[in-house]
Amino acid sequence: MGESPLKDIRIADFSWSVVGPSITTFFSYYGAEVVKVESIHTPEVTRRSAPFKDNLVGIDRSLVFPTLNTNKYSICLNLKHPGGREIALKLAKWADIIVQSATDNTLEKLRLNYEDFKTVKKSIIVLNTTSQGQIGPNSNHPGYGDAAVAMAGFPEVTGWPDREPSLPPGAYTDSVTPWFGALAIMAALEFRNRTGKGQHIDLSQLEAGAHMLAPAFLVYSANHVVPMRNGNRSASGAPHGVYRCLGDNRWCAIAVTSEDEWKAFCRALGEPRWTKDPKFVTQYSRKKNEDELDDLVESWTASVTPEEALQKLQAAGVASGIVKNIRDLHNDAQLNHRGHFQKVKHPEVGEYTVELPPARFSQSAVEVRQPAPRLGEHTEYVCCSLLGISAEEFVRLHSEGIFE
Repeated sequence: MGESPLKDIRIADFSWSVVGPSITTFFSYYGAEVVKVESIHTPEVTRRSAPFKDNLVGIDRSLVFPTLNTNKYSICLNLKHPGGREIALKLAKWADIIVQSATDNTLEKLRLNYEDFKTVKKSIIVLNTTSQGQIGPNSNHPGYGDAAVAMAGFPEVTGWPDREPSLPPGAYTDSVTPWFGALAIMAALEFRNRTGKGQHIDLSQLEAGAHMLAPAFLVYSANHVVPMRNGNRSASGAPHGVYRCLGDNRWCAIAVTSEDEWKAFCRALGEPRWTKDPKFVTQYSRKKNEDELDDLVESWTASVTPEEALQKLQAAGVASGIVKNIRDLHNDAQLNHRGHFQKVKHPEVGEYTVELPPARFSQSAVEVRQPAPRLGEHTEYVCCSLLGISAEEFVRLHSEGIFE
């Protein structure tokens, strides 16, 4: 394989939690050199997040942090100290890209916003990702992903129509926002290559999440109807849902959206008598009698394993899939064939698993060069080897409490 496509890109990562670190880790897998800026006074939130290795709490024992920060160097830096700010500006001069996740108020107080970084490097690209962006009446409202998910409207359309709103599993905006950030940075790099100019990228996690509800926005725009929770059902198909299968908590998903697919579905089931009932012969009638239809579909799926259901349905051309748990994913033949999961050895937590980016390049490899760093593990290396600070100066700065 050839050289990694981003091997000459340098990133100073001032972000924390999930979105910012996910963006910088994505770049690191394609060869970018990433320095993560941390502090012992305010440790990264995912360093303090369960689960911990062997249930022993420790700043380097979280199993969340490593999956989000593989391939990075860690430098401890007290940004509230004037000397810490100067080191941050040195990092800006070294870097091509800076990623932050602080509100504008915080950055103004630290004097470490885009305009400050531009004073040392005009071509710097700065991405700031926050809950609602850097401008607007709510721009200085801090918040985590679950709050952004609610503000983006997901709970109102997630769940069952006769139950309360339900959050999707996990902070969904944390999962989708990094892809917007990575694309924006690549666009800024291309712009810099053409013009020599940097950019400030203001990435709103609320807006990234709202993009995922485009169909609901269209329904409201066209018909002034507010979409509500509808379980696993579809306005355009039946049967459409998740159905219990044979086994302990085993399920499969089935989606039938046309008359041809309905005929294929009936053939896969062996043309049982109920499929000829007038209640189910048209799309309209199936939707009208969907509760009864779902019960009959599940009477079949409950008699077979999800694997057996898929073998019959997919052979007939019916869209279907197994509802997999985490164990299933780790053992998935397709994911493992592509090397999606990779084991990494960490000096504190031992072996952990990372998920590589989904895109594979024909001429270059996805790299796992080193495990996630321990807190401040590379402070001296970053200062002396990357930033050119002399050993004597490093000792002096260290004695002043800058590297905390």
